[in-house]
Amino acid sequence: MKLIQSLLIFAFVLLSTNTISAQYGNGGYGNGYGSNRRMNSGMDQTRAIDKPKEIPVEVTVGKIIEKIKPELSLDALQEIAISNILVESIKTQGMLIKAEVSQEDKIKNIQALSEVTDRKIMELLNKDQKEKYIAMNEEAKNPKKSKAKKKAKQ
Repeated sequence: MKLIQSLLIFAFVLLSTNTISAQYGNGGYGNGYGSNRRMNSGMDQTRAIDKPKEIPVEVTVGKIIEKIKPELSLDALQEIAISNILVESIKTQGMLIKAEVSQEDKIKNIQALSEVTDRKIMELLNKDQKEKYIAMNEEAKNPKKSKAKKKAKQ
């Protein structure tokens, strides 16, 4: 009788310690609390790695200015003013894109922002620069037509 009691107690202790250790990730399949924390932190890191890094607004504006400065023959004051306008515009555009509104509303808002930005830039340009700026915008909107015109001129 004592032997049976000892075996039952031993089996109970053995099974309960196995269950406890499995819950905390020290054995078993590792689906317990302890290992789950470790798995989640690893998954959080991979999610952060998978997400592409955002390019700073200033870098984007710098590239735009590099492109339009020689074409429009901008002076230093115009360059700074247009840079500020573009930074403001791109930041606002980012907020508009993230806003939780319908796709149509986003498109309308971004088009309105684009028109306001163009108007502000046009105020800073002289007559010749305005003509070149309008031509650049048309070329950006219709790249196939402008390439065909360039080939025809050559």
